[in-house]
Amino acid sequence: MKARMLDGKVAIITGASYGMGCAMAELFAEEGAKLVITARGKEQLDAEVEKIKKMGHEDVIGVVADNQYTEDIKRVIKTAVDAYGDLDIVLNNAGIGEQKSIEETEDEWMEFILKVNLEGPMKWIRESLKIFRPKNDGVIINVSSVNGERPMCGAAYTSSKGGLNTLTKNVAMLLNDTNIRVNALAPGATRTPAHLANLEGKQEGGKSWEGHNDKYMYFPGPECECIDQAWACLYLASEMGRCVKGQVLQVCNAAFL
Repeated sequence: MKARMLDGKVAIITGASYGMGCAMAELFAEEGAKLVITARGKEQLDAEVEKIKKMGHEDVIGVVADNQYTEDIKRVIKTAVDAYGDLDIVLNNAGIGEQKSIEETEDEWMEFILKVNLEGPMKWIRESLKIFRPKNDGVIINVSSVNGERPMCGAAYTSSKGGLNTLTKNVAMLLNDTNIRVNALAPGATRTPAHLANLEGKQEGGKSWEGHNDKYMYFPGPECECIDQAWACLYLASEMGRCVKGQVLQVCNAAFL
């Protein structure tokens, strides 16, 4: 039997009921991780837990939780520690995509996107460090976007992802003399439900960005698949990435160079 890269590690993966989150959870389970996965919707979350168990991995727990609420985050972390005795990896995947230009962005929408996409990961990092700091070990991976660097989507979305990149580097700099690794993954166009909705014009927002994207990106190749992003997270979470800290790893098939 081949060695598993995350054997016995306890991992929390947020937003794990569809798309990249499912691919990440399934790959981490195959690589031996004990999982707590979260989502806001119970039905899809339960389905993903059942799927992972049918793959032969019993160490998976689903917890309905929302990134906006500190108490939800604390409850998920407590669930992991109570069930498995420790916490080793936090993968901040939960987020919301949108296409609203600054002129279309209402106060309530702006606050909602920033709460989920930026404040949520900030809270996850703060709470997980309460476990990682005392043992001087742990991995945090924030799922950002190429749009954090090349801000071509909604004003609130790109601001949240740019902020997440900065937050990643800020915390990594603080922890540079520890064994705690903090990095970000920046997916490019990846065949997720959100990406497909965007292609069909069904994502939140108007048409303001139509016709502009070609000015700022080069995209000769196929879109990435969800597993491509999961593999990158496995690299960052495992011993393969043991010397990688404070980086934003772009996985975009050369669309954003």
